[in-house]
Amino acid sequence: MNDLPETPLLDTVKTPTDLRKLKPAQLRQLSDELREEMISAVGTTGGHLGSGLGVVELTVAIHYIFDTPEDRLIWDVGHQCYPHKILTGRRDRIRTLRQGGGLSGFTKRAESEYDPFGAAHSSTSISAALGFAIANKLNDRPGKAIAVIGDGAMSAGMAYEAMNNAEQAGNRLVVILNDNDMSIAPPVGGLSAYLARVVSSSEYLGLRSLASKVAKKLSRRVHQSLGRAEEYTRGMVAGGTLFEELGFYYVGPIDGHNLDHLIPVLENVRDAKEGPVLVHVVTQKGKGYAPAENAADKYHGVQKFDVITGAQHKGPPGPAKYQDVFGETLSKLADSDDRICAITAAMPGGTGVDKFAKAHPDRAFDVGIAEQHAVTFAAGLAAQGMRPFCAIYSTFLQRAYDQVVHDVAIQNLPVRFAIDRAGLVGADGATHAGSFDVTYLATLPNFVVMAAADEAELAHMTYTAAEYDDGPIALRYPRGGGTGVGVPETLKKLPIGKGRMVREGKKVAILSLGTRLAEALKAADALEAKGLSTSVADLRFAKPLDEALIRKLLTTHEVAVTVEEGAIGGLGAHVLTMASDEGLTDAGLKLRTMRLPDAFQDQDKPEKQYDEAHLNAEHIVETVLGALRWNESSKQGGASA
Repeated sequence: MNDLPETPLLDTVKTPTDLRKLKPAQLRQLSDELREEMISAVGTTGGHLGSGLGVVELTVAIHYIFDTPEDRLIWDVGHQCYPHKILTGRRDRIRTLRQGGGLSGFTKRAESEYDPFGAAHSSTSISAALGFAIANKLNDRPGKAIAVIGDGAMSAGMAYEAMNNAEQAGNRLVVILNDNDMSIAPPVGGLSAYLARVVSSSEYLGLRSLASKVAKKLSRRVHQSLGRAEEYTRGMVAGGTLFEELGFYYVGPIDGHNLDHLIPVLENVRDAKEGPVLVHVVTQKGKGYAPAENAADKYHGVQKFDVITGAQHKGPPGPAKYQDVFGETLSKLADSDDRICAITAAMPGGTGVDKFAKAHPDRAFDVGIAEQHAVTFAAGLAAQGMRPFCAIYSTFLQRAYDQVVHDVAIQNLPVRFAIDRAGLVGADGATHAGSFDVTYLATLPNFVVMAAADEAELAHMTYTAAEYDDGPIALRYPRGGGTGVGVPETLKKLPIGKGRMVREGKKVAILSLGTRLAEALKAADALEAKGLSTSVADLRFAKPLDEALIRKLLTTHEVAVTVEEGAIGGLGAHVLTMASDEGLTDAGLKLRTMRLPDAFQDQDKPEKQYDEAHLNAEHIVETVLGALRWNESSKQGGASA
């Protein structure tokens, strides 16, 4: 356990109301204490670290200057909101972050009035803030909407769609661009801060065209006189011009860690009659914690760690992660097939595409937070004879559903979808759960949808997808480590739409899709112990169904149960439809479907989430026994069946 830091000033601040009672000179100390508290908390719980450290001063400044929660503060993605949570009445629970029954790792409306809009996917903040601002305008209510969006999230088209419609919000909308990929050379930084104060003043905001001309002239002069002014020029001229064209008053760039710069600029913006305003703030991810500052990924997401050394507490080594099995398998296949390429949307490490990129850099594409583009880009590659694998988390592929339908399925293009994080995902909670992909893909004509039961099956399915050129094909697999079965040296191409029998029985049939297979086999053992002969099938395919295998199981067993790690409308629904169409339940078959509940499940350990979802072995047994109306007095009859 990390020792709690000493935070005498932070101890006096329970809410932003307390914060606003402080003198400006005290805000530096408060920020330092807030940073220490956040490091200590995340060291205890794990979670997103670098992004929150980068916005400590910005968080303090926003809550100090604006009247939150009446002024609506919306954090894009929400993974940087831990300092915000500490300052908004949740410090006493900050060490429950991302744990069962604890605080969400993202913003969440149900958690606090200071979280006016929930988020965990990127690039939604400006659209939402515009909604708040226009609602206030239409109802003649005071109150501003402040959207804080990172430069990574700005790569998504939705952010520009929102900005293109933002002008009507006027001064009720403030967008803060948190740019942690840019640096400001020290001499330019000082001039930039001065200009930001001038340009955000009420006198200057009214002289928009003149401001643009002055900025251009100043930036040219700075560029000529200072060797490291290129990034400053990019911000003041290129960036400023772009945002001005979209209808914003552009202010910046300014140092997001310098409260002497932030406070007066935000005061000017708050009091401005003109708007909307975009404030360009430059920050450093991981700021103030050396291990995070020095890490390549800036400690984006971490396990529990030792605050003194920064060493993360790793669990004992286990089976290979599914994402690594996919990435390594695809890399090997690409060695002998130059048509194979891989596309990901800002998640190369999370999807295994980083491994592919090391081996085949010219055929790996990280398109940023742009899932819609990723899918249609893959469709174009496929139409030109390539074999593209679009590796995207299930929850993020939802963002490109129209492209999946319109650009891939209707044209029957052979795009391969590697769907990571299928099923429940633990600490990331409902926003990242891969609950719906079987439902939203298996309903589409032309699609093939597979689900891997273990690492070996995933490798076979990756090979099968690579060799399948007849239309779109998807393979889904969960987060985390596999079962330990390993990957065979020789891969086999699976026959499309054919499952496999894993265990033969006579009375009960369990039809499994995906990694619930291990639980299905445990359930079969328990049922056999009760004298109930049980078959277990790994269907492998949600679409097309193995109709011959399903028909055989449904007509030769008394009870059949489908089990899957997805929402209603998936495998179970397709099996029920087939059974209904063919009259397979007319003779008295007891058919049950087991799936995720019709609810968004909060974060917890995955095993607890599946227990809550009633998808573990004991629940399969209960479902079978319930269908048979089994009780202990039935034991003799069951044993003789």
